[in-house]
Amino acid sequence: MADTQRRGRKIMMTAGELDEFLTTERTCRVATVSTDGFPHVSALWFAWDGVSLWLYSVVRSRRWADLRRDPRIAVVVDTGEEYDQLRGAELSGTAEFVGEFPRTGELCAELDVPEILFARKNFGLEEMPHDGRHAWIRLTPEKVVSWDFRKLGSA
Repeated sequence: MADTQRRGRKIMMTAGELDEFLTTERTCRVATVSTDGFPHVSALWFAWDGVSLWLYSVVRSRRWADLRRDPRIAVVVDTGEEYDQLRGAELSGTAEFVGEFPRTGELCAELDVPEILFARKNFGLEEMPHDGRHAWIRLTPEKVVSWDFRKLGSA
């Protein structure tokens, strides 16, 4: 992963912990830049392939329009209710659009793995259902910041 976290090393996740966390968590919050320059944040399901975060977005959404105009993106995945249980990661970089949009299931080898991961994780299926309303956005993070407050108790 690109940029190395400098602050909070005590509570940052190891590469293995981060990989496991992103593989198992289901929901993320996606931040984009709106036409007026203000941030827009929305929740989405995602898949993690070990290198990139894959977002399956409605193509008629504000998020999609924002990213088509300005591909800068930040995504937060987090969990925990109590302070000493908080864990999460912020991934940021440039959004890439992969495959046709909207996605109808045309052959696209680049989507084989993320579609299987997403379908299994979110639908319990072995094949991705396509509804002609969604399409794929890939975020290969340029910067990752992570935290695991559970590590504070063992310090």
